[in-house]
Amino acid sequence: MGPAISPANSRLQAASGWPLRPFDFHTPTRVMSGPGTMQRLGELAKELGAGRVLVVTDPGLKSAGHPQRALQSLRDVGLEANLFDDVEENPTSKHVSAGVAFARPLNIDLIVSVGGGSSMDCAKGINFILTNGGEIADYKGFGKALKPMLPSIGIPTTAGTGSEAQSYALIADEKSHMKMACGDRKAAFTIAILDPELTLSQPRRVTALTGIDAVTHAVESYVTAKRNPVSQIFAREAWKLLEINLEKTLTMPQDLEARGAMQMGAFLAGTAIENSMLGACHACANPLTAHYGVTHGLAVGIMLPHVIRFNASEVPELYADLAEEAGLLNGSPSAASEVLAQRMTQLLKIADLPTRLSDLGVSETILHLLAEEASQQWTAKFNPRPAGERELLELYRAAL
Repeated sequence: MGPAISPANSRLQAASGWPLRPFDFHTPTRVMSGPGTMQRLGELAKELGAGRVLVVTDPGLKSAGHPQRALQSLRDVGLEANLFDDVEENPTSKHVSAGVAFARPLNIDLIVSVGGGSSMDCAKGINFILTNGGEIADYKGFGKALKPMLPSIGIPTTAGTGSEAQSYALIADEKSHMKMACGDRKAAFTIAILDPELTLSQPRRVTALTGIDAVTHAVESYVTAKRNPVSQIFAREAWKLLEINLEKTLTMPQDLEARGAMQMGAFLAGTAIENSMLGACHACANPLTAHYGVTHGLAVGIMLPHVIRFNASEVPELYADLAEEAGLLNGSPSAASEVLAQRMTQLLKIADLPTRLSDLGVSETILHLLAEEASQQWTAKFNPRPAGERELLELYRAAL
């Protein structure tokens, strides 16, 4: 007989069996956060050795003055600053091509994006083509840019997509309107400036839709099949910041501290996505945007409660983690997934947003086509519970 195992040794032996799977965690972006930090844009651009800068934004931000302040900050330190503001929501290959045509004669050496996810995605798309040539479709997938890319600075004016923390650009095909995920480590922003003052100008609906998107990122990235211990730290901290502060920003829109927490939460969730991807919720959302023009934040917000219920049998303890962090458990871990799903629906109602697909005019007759397209989305394969066309169809039916 071998030596007796003491209780202490037994505990250590059990602990050593924790299944730590190999992973690769990457954070390519320097972060500067705080009210008024956009005023340092010119200084940061100089640090990156810039001389001629392209500022990418959308025309809707002109009334808030954000692009003008960015241009002024750059010009105040002697840099040549050029504005491209023909970006629309859910940018397509057309917008990227227009940006490249505008920028190519200018011989720029730095790209700055001011805006939401659309502006940041378009800026990354422009960077791909300016530096590596071809068309944006050539970069669908990951790591296809063989040449160096320009340094870039991302300045989000919303707290939503987390694009400022990611190396992917989501660009829709101009003809099919299906989104292409084009990723490369070199495409990530060199610096992200998180200035919550920029989000004060958002209409309430934009605050709601982008905030719901960020919350969804935190929840989905926490449970994906590709999750790892470090990505989960980011996702969980993002959830803690976002879940309570979204409600605060909707009820107290001038609360700058809550808005700063939302921006940081969106960044942390974006970092988690960069390393753990997303799941069935986002796979279902993209066809809804393509066919019905549903805003992305609304699409994921409606789908998420049903995806949580679908995944509950696979990752109940992970959903219990999130419910516990938000103080939603009330001593009943077995009910955590349902409580979490109900909280997501509650946030939609607080934001005065629809909670069913039928509210958006989605018809039962198109669900089979939506499910077929959702099954082809890149995020579907990372869902913690396998979700093929049949399962995705049932998710659509539940959300109808």
